[in-house]
Amino acid sequence: MITHGPSAVGLGALVPMTRPGWVEAGRHLLAGLELAVREVNAAGGIGGRPLDLVVRDTAADPQRAAAAVDELADLGVAAVVGEYHSVVARSAAARADALGLPFLCTSAVLDGLTEQPTDRVARIAPAQSRGWQLYADFLLAEGHRRIAVAAQASVYWASGIRILRESLQPRGGTVVTLDATTLDPAALCDELAESRATAVLLLVGTPEPAVPIVQAVRRDERLSQVMIGAPAGQPEFAEWAALLGDDGTGIPFLRYLPAELGPLGVRVEAALRERLGEAPSFVAFEGYDAIVVLADVLRTHGADRARIAEGWSTVAVDGTRGRIQFSRVPGITVWQWAWPPIQVVDRDPAGGFRVRRSAR
Repeated sequence: MITHGPSAVGLGALVPMTRPGWVEAGRHLLAGLELAVREVNAAGGIGGRPLDLVVRDTAADPQRAAAAVDELADLGVAAVVGEYHSVVARSAAARADALGLPFLCTSAVLDGLTEQPTDRVARIAPAQSRGWQLYADFLLAEGHRRIAVAAQASVYWASGIRILRESLQPRGGTVVTLDATTLDPAALCDELAESRATAVLLLVGTPEPAVPIVQAVRRDERLSQVMIGAPAGQPEFAEWAALLGDDGTGIPFLRYLPAELGPLGVRVEAALRERLGEAPSFVAFEGYDAIVVLADVLRTHGADRARIAEGWSTVAVDGTRGRIQFSRVPGITVWQWAWPPIQVVDRDPAGGFRVRRSAR
């Protein structure tokens, strides 16, 4: 947390920093947020006033996130930024909207981030429907028509299954659901073999139960030709490679990066790499870009909450992954960057990442 000063502009930050939250994603998100805040302050802040990032751990708990929004509002922050988990971000967005507190969501993709359209909430990440439709296109292009999903119960996973079905069924695809909550990895492999699916998608938490499921599938001779996929992005992080080694390669996932970073992205990538001690994920870039947006809004409209909410429509700023502007997208209830770059990638057994499909 940045040292507080009487003239500082407070920004609340929601980050999963402890389990059961995805801690590695939270670490990357916070690195991006903090780097951008430090750069804004080094450049003179907001009209001479420094940004003060007030961080709260959500631990992937929707109620804890809502309570954090209440606390941050009472502390007088101008806006709230962050959150990785979609269900948690939805709870935070609802509470921020009710309090009249602007919320810029960095990484959660659930289409229905709020129940009703609102001017107070904006989002840097693409909507789930856009990314998962691209993933469905990738599956069909790779020849997969019968898809199994190993899924846990959650609004996010259920939404993903619906998007996949709506994208695949009109084109001859079939989606078979396997209950990853009640089936252990061995039993899941049995059902996967019986399903005759050529691909299985991991719609589950990580590292548990995603890692044991991957290990079980990789070791089952009946499933040697079955592609494993992870549209939610689990293989993006170094922890995945550390836990799975070669078993974690060749598993396509979604990430939100362009084919090539521009000059700003290259500079920020190097700074984030030094800060994290490893290659930054797209989540770190989302955190950085969100602060770039908020700094632009604050410079133009001031720190009044109502004026910040009015300012989403005027944003036009260069981020690490392209020009960021918000618009009203049909079916999306918040101000949306339409659209960030999207890729389907996997970890190459030879090292690095391979881009399998992309869209903008």
